[in-house]
Amino acid sequence: MTKGRNYILPIGIVALLILGYFIADSLLFDGAKPKFINQDGFQATYFAKDDLENKPAIIIIGGGQSGDYWAQEFAQREMAALSLPYIGGEGLPSLPEEIELTYFENAINWLGRQPQVDANKIILMGASRNAELALIIASTFPGIVGGVVAYAPSSVSWSNTVLPYNSDEVKASWTYKGRDIPYIPMEKISGNDTDKIETLAYWEGGLAKADSLRQAIIRVEQITGSILLLSGMDDKIWPSARMADMIERRLKENGFGYSIQNIKYENAGHMISGNPDDNSGYRTGMMNINGKEYQYEFGGTNEGDFQAKQDARIRLMEFLEKL
Repeated sequence: MTKGRNYILPIGIVALLILGYFIADSLLFDGAKPKFINQDGFQATYFAKDDLENKPAIIIIGGGQSGDYWAQEFAQREMAALSLPYIGGEGLPSLPEEIELTYFENAINWLGRQPQVDANKIILMGASRNAELALIIASTFPGIVGGVVAYAPSSVSWSNTVLPYNSDEVKASWTYKGRDIPYIPMEKISGNDTDKIETLAYWEGGLAKADSLRQAIIRVEQITGSILLLSGMDDKIWPSARMADMIERRLKENGFGYSIQNIKYENAGHMISGNPDDNSGYRTGMMNINGKEYQYEFGGTNEGDFQAKQDARIRLMEFLEKL
């Protein structure tokens, strides 16, 4: 009997510790428990406090770790958020090519039906090619999107062949009801005799294709809501600051009726959309082209990127508070 009692005591202590953990977690946690959504033809993770009612909602295009981070940040600020992947997961396309926009239309409509959400204040947010996609979605579905936040944006739609691991055949990156969203056709980026590759000139060459540019330019003037553009002036991945200026110019030329903010940061590169408190200073990435690894630069400096991320968070939250 004594031996049995000796087992009961530590088990009871463990049980109390587990119970205490869950009680403390429920009392201290200020965000929203994520809910996986797999219905209406899309997959996403939904973040919203249970007692939230009729508040703005943000869809983070691309989802993933960064999408979940930002979704939780918005939930803590009394908003709803949807972290929305569209490639790579089970049941999703493996590559970002010929992605059907109906997928996003379904997600937006679902989000607008949630009691926590004001359907007139659904904002799309994306970075880099996801910013390109966010602007295209918002211009395609102006009645159900209330604005866009675009980090390191593109002013045009690009073909699928801009990424070395995509198909060799030139295709549209995005489609709607089986029809291609017009794009700038690009040959796949090629390697060289060194172990480094520069991508900026590749994208600049695409923008120099005047005939394709006219067809592929995103009709941002059709967006029915405010637009926040955030870019680094030393972006070495692609000319995001230049393309942000192209977006702003097109909006003004077409008498855009909503607010436009085009924020450009000196000494900042491509990677300004991540966790603003992360100052880890990753300066380069790796790209495999035809079996060979190449190093490429993101641009900016550690301090420039960190300051840009910190300021961009302030601008982002101010933008959302004005909705």
